[in-house]
Amino acid sequence: MKPLLSLITTCCVVGVNADGIAADRFVQDRFVIGFWVDPPLDDQADERYREIAEAGFSLVIGFQARTEEAADHQLRLCRKYGLDVLLPMVTPDPTGLPDSPPCRGYLVRDEPNARDFPALREQVDAIRAARPGKLAYINLFPNYASKEQLGTETYEEHVARFVAEVQPDVLSMDHYPIFKPGADGRAAYCANLEVMRAHSLDAGIPFWNFFNTMPYGPHTDPTEAQLRWQVHATLCYGGKGVLYFCYYTPGGGEFPKGGAIIARDGRKTRHYEQARRINRVVRNLGSTLMRLTSTGVFRVKPGDEPAAVLAGTPVRSLGRVDYDPEHDLLIGAFRHADGRRAVMIMNYHFAYTAWPTVEFDAEIDAVREVDPATGEECAVTDDSPDLDGLQISLDAGEGRLFLLP
Repeated sequence: MKPLLSLITTCCVVGVNADGIAADRFVQDRFVIGFWVDPPLDDQADERYREIAEAGFSLVIGFQARTEEAADHQLRLCRKYGLDVLLPMVTPDPTGLPDSPPCRGYLVRDEPNARDFPALREQVDAIRAARPGKLAYINLFPNYASKEQLGTETYEEHVARFVAEVQPDVLSMDHYPIFKPGADGRAAYCANLEVMRAHSLDAGIPFWNFFNTMPYGPHTDPTEAQLRWQVHATLCYGGKGVLYFCYYTPGGGEFPKGGAIIARDGRKTRHYEQARRINRVVRNLGSTLMRLTSTGVFRVKPGDEPAAVLAGTPVRSLGRVDYDPEHDLLIGAFRHADGRRAVMIMNYHFAYTAWPTVEFDAEIDAVREVDPATGEECAVTDDSPDLDGLQISLDAGEGRLFLLP
């Protein structure tokens, strides 16, 4: 993604609200499902925004609203279809930025170098002073960026300095793993999520991330299972927002195949229905996910002893029938705001299903699942009652969320 405007403005200090949170700070109150590259604001825009809402997206990151008229148009469309929007910074004076309810904040900068952090802090403070409660959104490089791009010796230093020097309200990055025979980028993706998880917990702010949705450069066109894998991995690490790259197919020589969710001629690609199915599940889980705080993430790989890896988590052990592949699972552990514990069990494979035999550390009657079809808590169903133990069926890249006493 390309950097947008970098602006320097004055800062201002305001008070705190009754909850002890600075009154000028953005506070996320709903799970975010968004994307990079919004469709044109042309005579087809109403239909395009209806499609966005019907596919289960909740946030538009705006690029098209570069004039006052275009911003008004985008705000009307978002209001009509129940969408939030982050508008572009089209003026160095934040008092001149639109401020109607669909606007949740402003797209300040993409992938800054560390040398930009002091100026970004001034800009963030100025937006908070002029538009209290709005998000000054800044997205960071992935962990495969070069030292020259980062402006630091390590990625960990880059993120730590960004949090300390800019004091953002949301931590965000983009990372696009490779899914190829002989070239598997998923471990680096998870390592990037872990950096986001650790710093968001330390700072007490949520994190979001962009993931890949289209073919470009060395990237193959992701399958639905690979999209689902990227999303559920983010959920296992405690992310509070998932962002597709891209929704509308961008122009330029970098994307000769096209292939985003919407083609440049307005056609829905296969990714539209894929995203719609995935987003439906994420939205249903969203209200519960927003009440969870990550306490750990664990990978059970082939050859591991699951009980040893998962010691101290709500999962006591994992078994399998002899003819199934060895376990390859990602486990996210959480604390619920009401004091309960939670765990997401995810199939790390994106090519075939997993059927682990799960033993929780609580009686099964006390365990609840968050139903991906409704978002309601429900009893846990044994997917293979003729086998010993509790069988949990997981589609390729799928995660399921459970709540325990």
